[in-house]
Amino acid sequence: MMSITETAMKFFKACEEGKGWDECKSFCTADATFSAQAEPLVEIQILEQYAEWMKGLLTLMPDAKYEIKSFATDEERNNVSAYAVITGTHTGEGGPVPPTGKKTEADYVYVMEFDGGKIKHMTKIWNASWTLKELGWA
Repeated sequence: MMSITETAMKFFKACEEGKGWDECKSFCTADATFSAQAEPLVEIQILEQYAEWMKGLLTLMPDAKYEIKSFATDEERNNVSAYAVITGTHTGEGGPVPPTGKKTEADYVYVMEFDGGKIKHMTKIWNASWTLKELGWA
């Protein structure tokens, strides 16, 4: 069995590379939940929906990439936190407005809670307003 650190890293990579739920689901419980205090994600409450949202976001920013700044496991609380920065330019079609050609560089954190070696809940901490302004979406 993989450690929660290994599972979290595999999930993080699959999600951040826009692989969608098909690639992410093996690292999560069937009913994994999601939460974020960020305007674009208010309606998303299931981790499957978030993985698909990320897949869609990467079609809007095909040059998007992330850089992990910190990756930490809290064994006592059975969770893993990942702090990263995503950069990307809105050049893809679709989304809230036509391609703006504007770039974003956004800090964010995932806190992944585990049950039985799989992610049961993930919280995303992200200043969405900042990102939306940088991309020209707000």
